[in-house]
Amino acid sequence: MIEKIKTFLDSDILERYLLGNTTELETLQAERYIAMYPEVRKVYNELQENLETYAKLHAVESPDGLKEKIVSRIRSERLGRKKFFRYAIAASFTAVLFAGASFFFWDQNKSLQEENIMVSNKIKLLEEDMKQQLEDVRNQFIVLNNPQTKRYNVNGNRKAKELKAVAYINPVKKLSYINVKKLPNLPEDQCFQMWAEVNGEMLNLGIIERSTNSENLMALPYAKNAIGYITIEPKGGNLNPTVENIVANISY
Repeated sequence: MIEKIKTFLDSDILERYLLGNTTELETLQAERYIAMYPEVRKVYNELQENLETYAKLHAVESPDGLKEKIVSRIRSERLGRKKFFRYAIAASFTAVLFAGASFFFWDQNKSLQEENIMVSNKIKLLEEDMKQQLEDVRNQFIVLNNPQTKRYNVNGNRKAKELKAVAYINPVKKLSYINVKKLPNLPEDQCFQMWAEVNGEMLNLGIIERSTNSENLMALPYAKNAIGYITIEPKGGNLNPTVENIVANISY
């Protein structure tokens, strides 16, 4: 999960989203990440503040007394103009004011529409995320309470002797989970990472976080004769497993 967030932040999608230069797909991705991940939301807020600061620093202020000079000039010229010209000026100002008001309300309406779309997209993403979480909870309940579920104790090798985990495999429902009950202490620049070899392809399942909840389950992709691995990787995780740092195997 951390690697996914880091990859997103390393891209320029967030900056382009702030400037309105993203595609529809990139817009949905940006809004989803902002809504779901505090790290992304923090960077987005910082970018907004930086953009506002930049705009203020480069704003051009009108010269002092410009308004009074314009008014004085108009009054002096009115005395020597024909009545028709005075009406023309008034009509021009009216047209400008009307156009300005029309643009203002159009812009406000457009902003409201964009905000409504953004809120609707966020609600949809949150609903999808909640459905996924409920589905995961349901699957965990099935695995833990189904009599056809097989239970495998997983112990670490000499590099991580204190590592204790339990794998739950249900071949009927085709569901697999692992519960890492105990993790050895590692230096601050290292972490434990979970992998699964499925049909000859190595899948990155993410970093194993130390949890105070002893019943916290981590989903495994189910496949016949699949193999799970736990490795020691640099802090933040790795794109590929470090074979010499494998500390536990899970065959299922």
